Amino acid sequence: MIYCRTLGPVEVSVDQAPAPPELLWKKNLALLLYLARASTHRCTRDHAIGLLWSEKDESAARHSLREAVRVLRRLAGESQVKAEGDQIQLVDGTIELDTDRFDHLAKAGDWAGAARLVAGEFLEGFSVPDASPFEDWLTAERLQWRMRAIDALVRCAEQRLAAGDTAGAEEPARRALKLEPLSDRAVRTLMRGLALAGDRSAALDLFAHFSASAKKERDGHIDPETEALANRLRAAREWHLPQEALSDGGGVDWKRAPLVGRERELSAILEQWREAASGRLGMVVIEADAGAGKTRLAEEVIARVALEGGTCLSMRAVAADLDHPLSAVLGLARGGLLDAPGVAGTHPSALAALTGQITEWAERFPKAARDEDPWKPGPALSEILRATSVERPVLMIIDDAHWVDEPSYEVLEAIARDLAGAPILILFGTSSEPSASKLGELRTRIGRDIPGISVSLSALGADSLRALAHWALPSYSAEEADRLARRIGADSAGLPLLAVEICHAVAAGLDLNATSGAWPQPLRTLDQTLPGELPDTMVAAIRVGFRRLSREAQAALTATAVLGDRVEAQLIGRATGLEGQALNAALDELEWRRWLVAEPRGYAFVARIVREVVERDMITAGQRQRIVEAVDRP
Repeated sequence: MIYCRTLGPVEVSVDQAPAPPELLWKKNLALLLYLARASTHRCTRDHAIGLLWSEKDESAARHSLREAVRVLRRLAGESQVKAEGDQIQLVDGTIELDTDRFDHLAKAGDWAGAARLVAGEFLEGFSVPDASPFEDWLTAERLQWRMRAIDALVRCAEQRLAAGDTAGAEEPARRALKLEPLSDRAVRTLMRGLALAGDRSAALDLFAHFSASAKKERDGHIDPETEALANRLRAAREWHLPQEALSDGGGVDWKRAPLVGRERELSAILEQWREAASGRLGMVVIEADAGAGKTRLAEEVIARVALEGGTCLSMRAVAADLDHPLSAVLGLARGGLLDAPGVAGTHPSALAALTGQITEWAERFPKAARDEDPWKPGPALSEILRATSVERPVLMIIDDAHWVDEPSYEVLEAIARDLAGAPILILFGTSSEPSASKLGELRTRIGRDIPGISVSLSALGADSLRALAHWALPSYSAEEADRLARRIGADSAGLPLLAVEICHAVAAGLDLNATSGAWPQPLRTLDQTLPGELPDTMVAAIRVGFRRLSREAQAALTATAVLGDRVEAQLIGRATGLEGQALNAALDELEWRRWLVAEPRGYAFVARIVREVVERDMITAGQRQRIVEAVDRP
């Protein structure tokens, strides 16, 4: 059996041994590859001569063809190469090409497997200069396979992005762009991957380089979809972080941990988003114990929807919201709705309902604030969603939905009924503990009269923990990473929040041999656990992470721990003396490193248990008193 790799520099083997030199003579190999790629694996003698020996007289050309056929028959087997009458034919099974494997994998949708076969251009570097007809054929083949290879590489990258693997998506996307530097599709995929990894500036730099090349090579034409993606990135949030946070020089300490063990759930939610965006309101419930990653999964969905041009509204409830009717409705109104396209065209009375409740709305629509007959906030939110969803599909994220007040749930039920044909997806993140009764009622309707799904997040398995260990400590051997993964599994119970903190701490120098204790106790969740019940490893990891924060970020974090469940940035500034750029940088650092989560109403700890450890171990009585006094001071 002859095997030939053609998607890259040509490589040939015969029965798994290196091919003999006579098979690698250019015209012998060219004839073999031409026959192998022909649909019937045959051609006439005259055609072969015209393809490869047209510069010779007929006698010399026929002699050269006979010699080439002789070599092929000797190496492939006399019965495998037929030369009967005017026909030359390869019998099926004589040669295996990587392009045949590529075809099989592509038909099966295995884009990762197909992408692995792409090592470069078709027959990269191979040519037969004195055979122009063959060169013409080779040019056409290269064009075809370049397009197919780019398609496979981009599809592979897109599949990895859909699964949350931003690091794994970068390599195939860059290979696609290397094959065709002016591929809009490839550059968009790479831009999305960089943006989802948190490196917005690198994505925009890539677009700037691409744009400059397009100006030189094709009169500046850029696909409108590529321009739109660049515009969305320019309008996206700008993080106030040091340069090392977005470069390899920052180490794992600044890097966002990959989303592992959640590929299936992310894919299912994105499928619900696509269905909703086509014009059918849907709902998704993400149920998980504290620390199991529901907020992180929701953030991944938001990032992808935003890059696709959807409108994203988000809010996070806290326990105190239960005592404030319609707090979730007003939270959504402050969570991105004000900037949604189409909001200005909403009925004035609907705008007035929010301008009377929210300062930002009153400043944006001062005339509506004077409306003498404003609507109630619930119908107003519904009407504004109706108007804005006409412009763009809308994603509404309600995190910690077990703390949402009942009047807000009644509004959400009305929205599900009245806007059933609108392109809206409502996503709830909730605890596995008994949730609000109204949320339970909504969940029973999902899949019946409300399209949607419920997703339950379990602890990370061994494979996912090994992936985290390899990410945090790439220098570890497979055995070392496996040993670390087992230890992380024991000390974190497979909860992503705790597992990532341990990985960060080990990368920063934490010696796990100096700590002990597995967690949790049977039937205990992270929310039910007290700081003193955490294993030594977990407490040590939180301490290591705290010490690696900047001084300003430490001050902001301790102030947030003292002041409440959700704390406004202005209040954190008063407690710490930070203001302006310094305050923004400290809060962005804490959000980037996933100590805090933010929404327009304030900042809250990602996990209650982390807040309690900070209060217990990182704040002295004097610090607490000074924070309270600074806030109370007139």
